[in-house]
Amino acid sequence: MIVLKLSARNQLEGKVENVEVGVITAKVKIKVQVPATITAVITKEAVEDLQIKRGDKVKAIIKSTEVIVGKE
Repeated sequence: MIVLKLSARNQLEGKVENVEVGVITAKVKIKVQVPATITAVITKEAVEDLQIKRGDKVKAIIKSTEVIVGKE
């Protein structure tokens, strides 16, 4: 297993509720523990590369200008 270390400290673990894949981007809805849902608009390539699908456990990594999605 590869452990990914990041400088970003605003990380929320959650579960993917839905993935909507478009031509260029994809919307990933993540249910976090607060309870709340975060929607991240990321590239289709990122969704395919990370093999993100409904029910996956992921982290929403928040930078001041964007939300980054990570998966172990």
